[in-house]
Amino acid sequence: MAQEIKVKLVRSWVGRPKKHRKILQSLGLTRMHKTVTLYDTPQIMGAVNKVKHMVEVSEA
Repeated sequence: MAQEIKVKLVRSWVGRPKKHRKILQSLGLTRMHKTVTLYDTPQIMGAVNKVKHMVEVSEA
């Protein structure tokens, strides 16, 4: 089973490209300082890497 990670939105998506906003929405990050717990899969990590300048990742 995949390991769990916590992803927290630390920078606002306002003024960012629409692609970044859709990625954040798909991860479940809809507002500032919201934290979601996700599984460490290649698909999730690919999405996180595209917005790594806006999120903070830690092990659950």
